Amino acid sequence: MPTFLFHDLIYGPIKSRRLGNSLGVNLLPTQRKYCNFNCIYCECGANDADGGKIILARRAEIAEALSQKLKELHSQGIAVDSITFAGNGEPTIHPDFEGVMEDTVNERNKYYPEAQISVLSNATRISNPDVVKALMMIDNRILKLDSAIEATAKAIDRPVGSYSVAKIVDLMKGFNGKFTMQTMFLEGDVNGQHINNMTDEEVSAWLEVVKATKPKQVMIYTIDRATPEQNLRKATHDELDAIRDRVKAAGFEVSVSY
Repeated sequence: MPTFLFHDLIYGPIKSRRLGNSLGVNLLPTQRKYCNFNCIYCECGANDADGGKIILARRAEIAEALSQKLKELHSQGIAVDSITFAGNGEPTIHPDFEGVMEDTVNERNKYYPEAQISVLSNATRISNPDVVKALMMIDNRILKLDSAIEATAKAIDRPVGSYSVAKIVDLMKGFNGKFTMQTMFLEGDVNGQHINNMTDEEVSAWLEVVKATKPKQVMIYTIDRATPEQNLRKATHDELDAIRDRVKAAGFEVSVSY
């Protein structure tokens, strides 16, 4: 069942743990989750197979709503550090994602030229050239990889359809370091399977992927809201700090959200 949904196309700005004063854009349905992952930790809850017809906002509707909100915030003197695409699922699923990015750049430049544009993505669509082209228009391409070990990644993210860590890693290399890698660390039991992506084996394998893909930044974080699976434990400060120190020692910029 849903734990937290965004019920508006544009929401915030809210104080983000990672992006500052963030104006959110939800390209997905406002009453349900729509994603090609079904993550055990997702704040939006589990995927709803019987949720009815998927209705997505049109490109023109998104541009108008964003323009009006930015104009309003600018007139009130409210800061916007990031225009952030996240919401109730995977934003790159939207069929007009490339056009939406074009419009967002234009609207940002009108009202908040210093603001960043950020997309939080599970990276499953970076095999699509149009998605990559769209992502390269913006400032922050935040791409998820929750484990470098295939079985663990699938146990945590529960992808809908085919998924290959090796393929995702190869595609990440194509960004030539112009992306941020984001990883959720946790431990728990789901359907009789123990999951822990913080073991030495897990972190060592993941760190090798960091070295191979060379992201400009690494974001590590843990559970912050209720999760659809109940038997999960958030990473402790000490656990995240230990991972952070290994990333730093490897020469990468890293941010931690506890």
